[in-house]
Amino acid sequence: MTFPAASLLTGPLLAAALVAAAPAWAQPAKLVPAQSEIQFTSRQMGVPVDGKFRKFDAQVDFDPKKPETARIALSIDLASINLGAPESEAEVVKPLWFNVAKFPQASFTSTGVKATGPGKFDVTGKLNIKGNVRDMTVPVVLTQAGGATTATGGFVLKRADFKIGEGEWADTSMVANDVQVKFKLQLTGIGAL
Repeated sequence: MTFPAASLLTGPLLAAALVAAAPAWAQPAKLVPAQSEIQFTSRQMGVPVDGKFRKFDAQVDFDPKKPETARIALSIDLASINLGAPESEAEVVKPLWFNVAKFPQASFTSTGVKATGPGKFDVTGKLNIKGNVRDMTVPVVLTQAGGATTATGGFVLKRADFKIGEGEWADTSMVANDVQVKFKLQLTGIGAL
């Protein structure tokens, strides 16, 4: 025995019903890598050491008019670190630091976005480095020009929370625990603020 109503929900009608029921996510934005950067400053024996990552990607579904519906994911290729010193770069990918053989990427996945003012948002999410996950809230400022949106922000990362620098390097008197992280991500496909 077949039910006429059930037979109507096949083929094109079923597809139309599923599309109508799907959440209205904004079109995913696209990262412009050449106009984006992730930089950091650590301190070794009190001396600032600047670095950056050359390879990273972002997946962003964001409607400035409905920030609570946002989905943001960032991944960073840890082996792409640039410290301006090849010997230091060879050291930090080893197990005591980033252990890139086991943990090639760091990631941030949003769990909530809240508007805090015109073009300003607090992005809450989970930062994962070396399998260590911590909740954090990152203030982000959005600016728009020429069809592109630039997201800028920064936060202090506690390296000990993520076991960046183990063994003798866990001593924060040699390498400070606080690492200042700054980012600028240029995106296309974000609606008007």
